[in-house]
Amino acid sequence: MLAALTALAISLLAGPLVIRKLTAYKIGQARAQRRPPIAPHQGCTPTMGGALVLLSILTATLLWTDLSNRFVWAVLVVTFGFGAIGWVDDYRKVVKNNPKGLSAKAKFFWQSLIGLAAAVYLAFAVSASGSGQILELSRPGWRAVSPSPSRPRPT
Repeated sequence: MLAALTALAISLLAGPLVIRKLTAYKIGQARAQRRPPIAPHQGCTPTMGGALVLLSILTATLLWTDLSNRFVWAVLVVTFGFGAIGWVDDYRKVVKNNPKGLSAKAKFFWQSLIGLAAAVYLAFAVSASGSGQILELSRPGWRAVSPSPSRPRPT
């Protein structure tokens, strides 16, 4: 809960500054001419906004999680891998002046590759831990609850 509140606070506090900086550097994507303007005063759609989200997530993670937990690192790698895909897409749109950015096929390929690599890692990480448990639920102050075939279920 503290990590979520920290990430929210960082986003709310740093958001206006990041938006002003991106606007000052003219980092944005021109609105497509074929679309009707939702808000006519908006000349371009800001890009690179994912950087603010990633900064918030990284800061909250470094402050509030157990960094020795390999599953935390797996989540961070997937999150920042997807963030890298978004960055490449925005880079191509803004710097290379390519309004389409990264193709849908390329996005799908890289997202699938990252997801598959994470799934394989998690499958082997769970089996290597020796517990054989894929799912374990716990709340502070409660005992851990894990579905296990060796334990009889209460009736």
